[in-house]
Amino acid sequence: SSLDELGPVNLEAVAELSEVEERHGFLDAQRADLEDARKSLDETVRRLDQESERRFLEAFTEIREHFKAVFRQLFGGGRADITLLEGAGVLDAGIEITARPPGREVLPISLLSGGQRTLTALAILFAVFRSQPSPFCILDEVDAALDDANIGRFLGLLTATLDETQFVVVTHNK
Repeated sequence: SSLDELGPVNLEAVAELSEVEERHGFLDAQRADLEDARKSLDETVRRLDQESERRFLEAFTEIREHFKAVFRQLFGGGRADITLLEGAGVLDAGIEITARPPGREVLPISLLSGGQRTLTALAILFAVFRSQPSPFCILDEVDAALDDANIGRFLGLLTATLDETQFVVVTHNK
């Protein structure tokens, strides 16, 4: 009959049910703890992202102003700027560098001569150093593309920075 079809009765079912309910309760508490930990981590990541973005923008603004000044110093005039590219979050955005050496139109850095690109790159490097001085720096043949007049400007900038940073300069120039 239908009782025969059910098979033998598990006499331990009540005890097993109690064990399974206890295990279920334990796992449910563990899941709730993990959900709380995830929410806490998500909040921490959100706060870190906000703080990172704030600090980056502060540093970027400071470096940008230093870059403009150092560029004018190295080129004896002209204008340059660094800007964040649109379309991405601040921490993921690219940076565009534009420069206008004296007597030239505004150009992306890729269209400058080798010496002008070198001076522009040095302007960025020294702008960062003015914002966050480093005690030590190695420059390896950064002056290779510079003529004598530009080497003089570079050395003037280097000398002005010696109070904050010690430089090792590898060069083939005198």
